Amino acid sequence: MNLVLWIIQILLAVVFVGAGLAKLTQPKEKLRDRMAWVDPVPPTQVKALGAVEVLAAVGLVLPAFTGIATVLTPLAAVGLVIVMIGAILVHLRDRKKRDTAAERRTEIQGAITCAVLLVLAAVVAWGRFGPYSF
Repeated sequence: MNLVLWIIQILLAVVFVGAGLAKLTQPKEKLRDRMAWVDPVPPTQVKALGAVEVLAAVGLVLPAFTGIATVLTPLAAVGLVIVMIGAILVHLRDRKKRDTAAERRTEIQGAITCAVLLVLAAVVAWGRFGPYSF
């Protein structure tokens, strides 16, 4: 199970570093094509979310890898669970605002993707706080 948790942690870290760096480095106008939810959100909040995602990604792997402050790993996973709850709510809210069935379907797919990431982060939090802690 420890190996499974490591695989999940690395997978989540890769996903969230990529998403976070995109939010940190790209202007809001460029993000709009892939992330329609950024429209009503101020650019500073998009950047802040990107920073949180990158920090959580680092927190999933670095403390566990170095053996220093290992409690940060499950705390980072809990933080990602909270972020994904918000993301699911945003996707479901935006679904109602979309005009076409394809746009609504895209928002539902986004919510499902966030739900999968939420479950993976919750598994890491459970495992690293509980029976497979460091």
